Amino acid sequence: MRHLGSLRVYEPVIRELCARGHEVHLALGRAEALGWKTALDNLLAAHPTMTCSWDAASPAAFWAELGKTIRLWADYLRYLDDEYAPYPKLKARAAEKVPPRLLAIARKPAFQNARNRRRLLRVLRALERALPAVPEVERELREWLPDLVLITPLVYLGSSQFDVLRSALAMGLRTVFCVGSWDHLSSKALIRDMPQRVLVWNETQRNEAVNLHGVPSDRVLVTGAQCYDEWFGRVPSRTREQFCAHVGLPADRPFILYVCSALFWGSPVEAEFVLRWLRSVRASAHREVREAAVLIRPHPARLEEWQSIDLSSFPNVALYGSNPVDTSSKHDYFESLYY
Repeated sequence: MRHLGSLRVYEPVIRELCARGHEVHLALGRAEALGWKTALDNLLAAHPTMTCSWDAASPAAFWAELGKTIRLWADYLRYLDDEYAPYPKLKARAAEKVPPRLLAIARKPAFQNARNRRRLLRVLRALERALPAVPEVERELREWLPDLVLITPLVYLGSSQFDVLRSALAMGLRTVFCVGSWDHLSSKALIRDMPQRVLVWNETQRNEAVNLHGVPSDRVLVTGAQCYDEWFGRVPSRTREQFCAHVGLPADRPFILYVCSALFWGSPVEAEFVLRWLRSVRASAHREVREAAVLIRPHPARLEEWQSIDLSSFPNVALYGSNPVDTSSKHDYFESLYY
């Protein structure tokens, strides 16, 4: 896992693997600030067959940085294709990571031609293949000698996880790329080396893997979206009255749930939009809308936006919710949706 946040998607899978008696080693690139360390600690405590390590190694700087630069440049070239013209933010996001000189080359008139871009991409791919393996990655894989290497999310722009996949393939290990979110195949980096299997959510992602990334169709398996598995069989732990009292809403009327988004960094402040939306709701010509209670769940990565927002003038409105990383917060999350 590139970072601990991916545990949001695969915690149920890891629990199931451990429950079936498999040994699971979780190799993490970095931590995150949204509380998933709690979920990790709970997993390790519940399953003695599971271990964990953090990537404390400092890769061979020159080759690792050169490989990253090549990947970032190639990823940016992808967004110059006509099919991405309606999505300028994707191209702008990729451009932010590319060194200015390489960005200037990519913007030359010659590379506005798709055929020339494909030629440049072939050159970059050849250069990437010619780079030596990262020794720290090889050493860790030889230390673990896993029967199966599962990698996620892999396709972040400039991702160093491609070094892991490349070394695992060279060592003859079984490899699987687990697609971590709905947009990862369409809005992130291109797959370089081909893993033996690619696990996708649905037929849309299967088509994206084949048509956008050139994955052979017999390597793509549709498994469903693992991050939702734990919610389908869940039942409320509290009555509606108890839940409303817990979050500070009246139980004598319906409530509207507003679930905030992560958004692109640099996007307009969503909290300010929610404030304008609340005014519209309270001004509705329909009484059942105008008088409805409102529960707002802030996104855990954007809590700072709410510090300057005053909701006291809106009756029957609650700002409540946190990242669902433990039993209590998962109950809150589920019951917010359920009721």
